[in-house]
Formats: sequence, structure tokens, C-alpha cells
Amino acid sequence: MNSSRVHVAVVIPAKDEVDLIASTIRSARAIPYVDLIVVVDDGSTDDTQSAARAAGATVVRHPVNRGKASALETGASVVAMRDAEGREPRLLMFIDADLSETAVQTAPLVEPVMSGQADCTIAVLPKQAGAGGHGLVTGLSRRAISALTGWSPTQPLSGQRCMTREAYESAKPLARGWGVETAMTIDMLVAGMTLQEIPCDLQHRPTGNDFSGQLHRAGQYRDVALAVNMRRLRGVRIASHYRVDPSSQRPGEPFSAYRVRPF
Repeated sequence: MNSSRVHVAVVIPAKDEVDLIASTIRSARAIPYVDLIVVVDDGSTDDTQSAARAAGATVVRHPVNRGKASALETGASVVAMRDAEGREPRLLMFIDADLSETAVQTAPLVEPVMSGQADCTIAVLPKQAGAGGHGLVTGLSRRAISALTGWSPTQPLSGQRCMTREAYESAKPLARGWGVETAMTIDMLVAGMTLQEIPCDLQHRPTGNDFSGQLHRAGQYRDVALAVNMRRLRGVRIASHYRVDPSSQRPGEPFSAYRVRPF
């Protein structure tokens, strides 16, 4: 991939993030090769869209909340419309709206995709202060990805991802709700894409252990389970005789699930 001809578009799904969206946009603008930032205001009840527009982002608004997957799809569609004819499509960088000043720390995700080392890179975040939970949703996601593809990612629920347009298209249609990242990982690996986890020094608003946090994690568990079960029913998996030996996996290295490709 010719880095002199490729740029990066940052897509930020946002709901009620008026306090942090501007600083996230300003920080994301400093990521190398970024020339477009698209914020999808997913039914906010505050003034997120005005704050994002004032910070220089291209803003698209859903009048009602349609969920993260729909926001990502809307943002990717806007990027495709902005890609210049005859030029390589922009890489897609999906990040959360609450990263604030740390958004620029997703920069290490770009180079492996731009160089062709990986089709999709996934940020591994440090432990977040104040985060609750017992790892049940993460464990469910990791086990499902391993069962269907052979890969055991460190942070399967991470939403900070950089990818080629081809990798993104291989995961469509995106799974609804909070199952989107788990499903995206499974679909990309089954399609033959190479994925890589990369440590990034990011901070975002943690989900606590209060009643609201418990409800959030229950919703995550439901959506991940639904996304996984839908793929099992459709036979979306890599047969064991095609898979790379799990013992050969090394954390942080590019991973392609196929030892022998059936296609």
C-alpha cells in the first residue's frame, strides 16, 4: 500500500458526549495521515452534534438512537462518499467518543495496516481506573472467537480499530448492539483477514459496578451471545483442519487463522 496516496478517516459514534467529543476530535486530528473525521450523533439528547461540528468534524445525525453498529455503518458510508475516485480508499479508524485527549494514542494502529502487515489492528488498553465487572463478557467473547476461529485475543471487546475498506466490508452486515466487535473479529478472520492487537495508552470513561454498570454489562452479554449464536447457526467458522496451531500464537503479533486456505 502506497502511504503517500493513502489517508485515514476517523469514525466516531457518539451519544450524549457533549463534554468530551470536542477534545476527542482535536486529539484524533493529530493521528498521522488523518484527513477526515466523521462523527455520527446517534440520537443524542444533548448538543453533541454542535460541539462536534464546532471542533471541525463532519457530522451526521441519527434522529433516534440506532445503536453502535448502525452508527459505524453510517460513518463508513460517509467516508466512502468522500473517497476520491481513482485513489485508494481511506483506512477506517473507529474510536470511541470519550477518549478525549488520549485519542491520538491510537496512532500505533495505523502503520501495520498501511504497510500491509495487518488488515485490521485492535487497541489493547491499559487497566482503566474505576472499571467494575468480573470479566464475564470479555470471557464469553474470547471463548467464542477461539472456538470459531482458533484465535484468543487479549481484549476482544476493544472498539478502537483501524482497518482497510476490504476488511470492513468482509464483516458486513455488522452485528447489532454490543456484539459488533466480537462478530467483526470472527467475520474478518473467517474471511481470511490478518488481525493484530497493539497496546495503546488510552483512557476512557469506565463502566462502574453500580446498578447502571450492571445493566450495561448484562446488555453486552446478551448482545455478544446473540451475535455468536447467529454465526454458529449460519456455520460461520473455520474448520479445525484448516486452522493455525494455537500453540504458535504470540500475543501482539499479526494473526491469520488459516494454516491451509480452502479458498
